[in-house]
Amino acid sequence: MPKIRIVSLVPSLTELVCALGLRPWLVGRTGFCIHPADLAEVPKVGGTKDVRLDRVRALAPTHVLVNVDENRLDTVQALRAFVPEVLVTHPCAPEDNLALFAQFAQAFGEVPGVADRAEALAQALRAELDATPPGRHPPEPVWVPIWREPWMTVARDTYIARLLARLDWHTLPDVEGGPTGAARYPAHAADAPWLAQVRRVLLPSEPYRFGPEHLAEVQSLCPQARVHLVEGEWLSWYGPRAAQALRVLRALRESP
Repeated sequence: MPKIRIVSLVPSLTELVCALGLRPWLVGRTGFCIHPADLAEVPKVGGTKDVRLDRVRALAPTHVLVNVDENRLDTVQALRAFVPEVLVTHPCAPEDNLALFAQFAQAFGEVPGVADRAEALAQALRAELDATPPGRHPPEPVWVPIWREPWMTVARDTYIARLLARLDWHTLPDVEGGPTGAARYPAHAADAPWLAQVRRVLLPSEPYRFGPEHLAEVQSLCPQARVHLVEGEWLSWYGPRAAQALRVLRALRESP
C-alpha cells in the first residue's frame, strides 16, 4: 500500500477524501469533519481555526489538507515546517470543484481507483453545471445570513454567493470581499437599508444553527421576502456535494 498519511483540516475535504476511496489513509481530522458517518475512529486534531499542531505532528502526516477560508494562515505556515505536502484549496465557485478533483487525483493518483473516482465526480458535476446555466430565471436579490449577534453574511466573490448566482439568486449586499480575510463574510446591522430589497432569504443550518425559532425575526427584517430554512451543507460544502447541491437548490428555485 502507498505510504500516505492524510490529515484533513476541512470538513468538505474529509468527505472528498473518503469519496475518492482514500479513507484507509486518513489518519486525522477536525471535530467538524462529520461526514461520512464512519469517522469515529479517526483522531481529532482540534477545529478548523484552532488546530492542535502537536496532535498533527504526532500523527506524522505525509499530506495535510487546508483551505484558504477555513484555516488560519499562521496554522498553514506552521504545518509547512514539518509536513511534506500541504495541499491548499480555495474553491470560490461550483465549477472550481473540477480543478479540486484534478488536484486530488494528481496528489493521490498512486492509489488505485482514485483517478477514476475523481473523473466520475467531475462528470457528474459537469452535467449539473450544464443543467444550471445562469440566466434561466429572473434575477432575485437574496440574503444568506451565516451568523446572528452580530448579523453576518457573504460577499459576492464567495463560494456560496457564486453557487447561488448560477440560479440567478444575487446576494446582498452587493460587495466583494477580496481573496482572503474577514471582508468575505461581512457583518452588518439589523436595519441595513439593503435588507428592504431582499426577496428571498436562505437560512442555513450552519455555521449558525438557524431554525424555526428565527423565522419571525428574519421575516420582520425582510418583510417582502420568502424565507426558507436550508441545510447549510448544500450552500457551503464543496467537493462531492457540489453536484447534488445544484440539484437541490435548482428544485428550490423552481418551486412555486
